Amino acid sequence: MSGESTTRTAPVSGGAGRGPAGGRTGQRLSGLAVALGLVLFLGGFGWAAVVYRPYTVPTSSMSPTIGMGDRVLAQRVDGDEVRRGDVVVFRDKTWVADAPVVKRVVAVGGDTVACCTNGRLTVNGKRIDEPYLKGGVAEIQGFPTVKVPEGRLFLLGDERQGSLDSTAHLTDAAKGTVARDDVSARVDAVIWPAEGMLERPTGFEALGPLSQPGPLRVIVALIVAGGVLVLAGGAYGPVAKRLGRSRTRTEPAGAR
Repeated sequence: MSGESTTRTAPVSGGAGRGPAGGRTGQRLSGLAVALGLVLFLGGFGWAAVVYRPYTVPTSSMSPTIGMGDRVLAQRVDGDEVRRGDVVVFRDKTWVADAPVVKRVVAVGGDTVACCTNGRLTVNGKRIDEPYLKGGVAEIQGFPTVKVPEGRLFLLGDERQGSLDSTAHLTDAAKGTVARDDVSARVDAVIWPAEGMLERPTGFEALGPLSQPGPLRVIVALIVAGGVLVLAGGAYGPVAKRLGRSRTRTEPAGAR
């Protein structure tokens, strides 16, 4: 009998003291979640850095769409990708010596633009609904009809009364237009304050296709998903360990 008692081993408390907290499978899954989360998180930021550039709008000429001092994200695009209604970033030395300018494209090469008919801008004889304007009407003094040369753009600020836009350069040789090649980016969102994506300029649909939003929503989703996976994977070990200890304390003595 005494020999038999010496060969018995003490029972283990549910295996809580053996191996990493939560078991090997749980640890592997948590590590995989952290690794995948880091890939998504860093990949999202890397993608954003390649596709987008931040700009600060120094004036109120795009109000109420973009306020003075607002920080925006603009997708890098070629001038050929620009469509009517887009809010773009461009440089033109006849406008500002060496600084980016943010305005809205209202007409492209071949269009005829004029203002105003019952308070609305007209492009190719069609009155344009512009809900992004204050009051929904073009609060601007009329300007003569302009035929936009091919390869160029006619741009206005959403604050039509105070914006130094194409209407302020009508006496120039280019009649206030800007070359497509001068455009470097298209604004997708206002990030500070966090107002989100710009609304699509639906009033120009009758004149041709509109630009499609950039991949910003997908990028944000990747970053958020990656962050959640990293946090969840990193928290698995401590949570599993605490739960194991809690079960050990609450188990009846006879169950061991």
